[in-house]
Amino acid sequence: MRRANPLTDESTERLRSLLKAHAERTTSAPQPAAKTALDAGERQTHASGERLRKVVRPVLDDCMAELRNAGHEASVQDHSDSEDAYPSIALSFTPRAHGASRRTTALASVLVFRYDPRRGIVVQRDIRASAARGRLVTTSADRSGTIGVDAVSTEWVETKTLNFVEAVLKAN
Repeated sequence: MRRANPLTDESTERLRSLLKAHAERTTSAPQPAAKTALDAGERQTHASGERLRKVVRPVLDDCMAELRNAGHEASVQDHSDSEDAYPSIALSFTPRAHGASRRTTALASVLVFRYDPRRGIVVQRDIRASAARGRLVTTSADRSGTIGVDAVSTEWVETKTLNFVEAVLKAN
């Protein structure tokens, strides 16, 4: 038993025409120019992930080791080979106060180096102050720099990282 069709004959024909055109378009081979642009974008994303792994990651690993040796909590999250997102590498840092009487409830601050196809490598930092400082817990997130993928250098990463650590230690 067939239901009464709420679409008019004209709307039904238009819908069928749209579906047929979509089926033909999706089964045909992709346009060479579109494929070339897609391949170039994928190559750039892959190159930025490699740059993050080879230049940024070693600096953040060394910084993490120094922070841990000084008694702070630190970790590095590497998403430079992620298939479903643009590459990024982050340093998470939670400062610890020295002395038995000052157990702090510091929050983790994060420094992220990530690839943005329009801007290159973008540095973002999220600095969270400790509630133990006698003030409201606030967060300060900002973009502290942008640079082309090929221009990323160890010195640039070191500068951004040391500025971040200094800002977190001052806030806590």
